[in-house]
Amino acid sequence: MNTRLTRALASVTFALAVLSGLTFVGTAGAHLLDDGAVCAQTDFWRNATLADQLSAGTGVTMSSTATRLCQESPSAGQRVADLGGELPWLLFGALALLLFSRLLKAVLLQGPFTDAVAQRLSVLGWFITAGTPLAALVVGWSQSWLVGSMAPTVGSGPTLSGPLVLVLPGLAAVIMGKIMREGVRMREDLEGTI
Repeated sequence: MNTRLTRALASVTFALAVLSGLTFVGTAGAHLLDDGAVCAQTDFWRNATLADQLSAGTGVTMSSTATRLCQESPSAGQRVADLGGELPWLLFGALALLLFSRLLKAVLLQGPFTDAVAQRLSVLGWFITAGTPLAALVVGWSQSWLVGSMAPTVGSGPTLSGPLVLVLPGLAAVIMGKIMREGVRMREDLEGTI
């Protein structure tokens, strides 16, 4: 095992987790203090020119195909829904990087084939497996609600928005964590019989 490379990777991963966390806080603060327009993108009318026939809320401007809606003086709910389109993935990324850096730190301190590493790998896997659809649902619901608040005739429900393919590596990490845990137990049993 190359400990220098693992130590460098753990440091870089932790720095990226902190940077993502600061980006999360900065984005939230900037959006909440901003008094500008809030815009939402929708593919509901992708190939139509319905902007003249669509009933939009007061102060809402639309592109000619009504795929981009902007509210000039948004309500607090619209501003929070706009945040819901960005913040869940920033928070998800920061926490996943933090869990990964903790996993690497356990590898450095105790070695790769220990119960602590297996547990941290399983925790990271479950976080990615459950967190990916949860973040995607929050983002999809926020965007759907924001579009619905600007154009009330649109009755679309919540959607999943984001890279759902991350569920597969998350499940793989859970499975590898279980395999490693069994390997650690077998090694301990073998050492106990010798």
